[in-house]
Amino acid sequence: MDPELKEIYDFIGAIPPFDQLPSEELERLIPKVTIRYLRTGADLCPEGGLEEKIYLVRKGALSLLSVNGQLIEKFGESDIYAFCEQNEADRLVTQVTEDSLLYTLPLTTTERLKEHYPAVNSFFDKSASQRLNQIVKEKSKEAIINSTLMDSTIAELFNEPATTIESDQSISDAAKKMTALNHSALLVMEGSKLVGIVTDKDLRKRCLATGLSPDRPVTSIMTAEPKCVTINHNAFDTLMLMHQKGFHHLPVIRNGAVAGMITVTDLMHQESENSSHLTGLVHKAKTVEELIEASKLLPQIQVKLTRLGASAEHLGKSVSAITTAITCRLIELAEEKLGPAPVPYLWVAAGSHARQEQSSHSDQDNGLIISDKMKPEDDAWFKALAIFVTDGLNSCGYVYCPGEVMATNPKWRQPVSVWRSYFDSWVETPEPMALMYSSIFFDLFAVYGESAFLTEIRISTLNKTRKSTLFLALLSRNALKLAPPLGFFRDFVLESSGDHKDTLDLKHNGIAPIVDLARIYALSEGIYSVNTINRLRAAAGTPSLSKEASEELIDALEFLGTLRIEHQAKQIKNNQQPDNYLSPNALSKLEREHLKDAFKVIRSMQKVIQSRYN
Repeated sequence: MDPELKEIYDFIGAIPPFDQLPSEELERLIPKVTIRYLRTGADLCPEGGLEEKIYLVRKGALSLLSVNGQLIEKFGESDIYAFCEQNEADRLVTQVTEDSLLYTLPLTTTERLKEHYPAVNSFFDKSASQRLNQIVKEKSKEAIINSTLMDSTIAELFNEPATTIESDQSISDAAKKMTALNHSALLVMEGSKLVGIVTDKDLRKRCLATGLSPDRPVTSIMTAEPKCVTINHNAFDTLMLMHQKGFHHLPVIRNGAVAGMITVTDLMHQESENSSHLTGLVHKAKTVEELIEASKLLPQIQVKLTRLGASAEHLGKSVSAITTAITCRLIELAEEKLGPAPVPYLWVAAGSHARQEQSSHSDQDNGLIISDKMKPEDDAWFKALAIFVTDGLNSCGYVYCPGEVMATNPKWRQPVSVWRSYFDSWVETPEPMALMYSSIFFDLFAVYGESAFLTEIRISTLNKTRKSTLFLALLSRNALKLAPPLGFFRDFVLESSGDHKDTLDLKHNGIAPIVDLARIYALSEGIYSVNTINRLRAAAGTPSLSKEASEELIDALEFLGTLRIEHQAKQIKNNQQPDNYLSPNALSKLEREHLKDAFKVIRSMQKVIQSRYN
């Protein structure tokens, strides 16, 4: 390319929106450029009327004036002035205010570009304020998507020493101390023992709103036995926990003693560009439409977290926390519309959401556990709630469950006693349908409401599963139907037909067998957790699972999960619907070997289960 043309090419190729054009398109554009040199004080087109052109300021400055000489806009180096035909009444004057070198293009050259390149169309068809608004939104999205806490611990972030108050002091003393220190929470102590936490919200809701005397002891309004974290706890996990549970403050423990306090504000300040910002947007949403807009960022978050090297475990927790926030906000909006619930209830999630292992926009699995005080006529309210929330989730990208495992199904919208009878019958009479339901509902998660309902059911059920070898044997046999895809065709058993021919189903033939194994270990040992990695860690060293085997399964799950999220990230970036079907040809030889190793670990542990329960 001629050196002069190369200079024009480099200059125009660096200016939005032309910087979005591929090189071959830019090369076709350059020959259409003309060059103008103008002295200070000259009119851009003194013979009357500007030609319909795009003017790019290479050097110098232009001023856009109204007919009465009022300055409207100035253009400097790298600015673009696109002149279109004006009405006589709106005639503007363009003066050269500094010696200027201009590149010009016929305005018609952009018409074809606008048809094929959205960035060009947006630039020329939107006003400056509209473009500014768009870039602000894009910057905001970028801030939401980035993450910085995954490799941090609480030790780096919490505030110490702890601000405390003795348990025998009054509510008034607590309010005065919080005001003086400008703190929103105090830890309540009995000597060196932490007994509770009191927040400004407690002062408002439990004291002022109820007319409780401020002379009463602070223990009368505190939250007893608060959840704590250690200084070594992962900061990202802590933030996800706080969003899921609605906590704003957590005591921090060092060597068994209270060391200080961590707040959401502390974490958000550090994590100023994090997916948790999306959770904040969700909490502030006033309509379902706003939730829908927020949910559209989920695939981008998955892509960005994957690019930043997030593990499948971290990504699953992050996406699941956002899903929880969306669900909670939908329930709150429903309550605003329907009025207060007639009796207490709990909204529960099942499946990957319950296990905190979601990728963006899975299908929904949920139910309602309602107080036994429920009357038959109360179901109309809960049915309306279920319809509002499941419709909202579907609009946000969480499609309806094809098996109708949703709160809209009356079977999964029942009082506590009915749910308890479900679990009892599944364990005591493990026929095929019961085993299928067990694989779904033994992974429940309390999303919103009276979590004690689920706690009661789960504890009772775990006491039964530990003793029921017949149930565990049949559940194991059912789980073994999903086999890892090792075989004789190109080292792997591949999908034989359909849209996914010659691919591996990473979810059903790789990840799901590990999830099933972990569930069996948990039910065998009475482990409360439903997260797969937490179950494997808790089962390590028990009669069900050795520590070595636990570590191997966790490694296999992380490797398969990483392949899956990277595969999905590529699909999302290519505007494809993400799935779980991976072609072995997309893997390097080393990755193929690691994949075979992961499948061998799964098969080995399946054989152990098969042998144990014969």
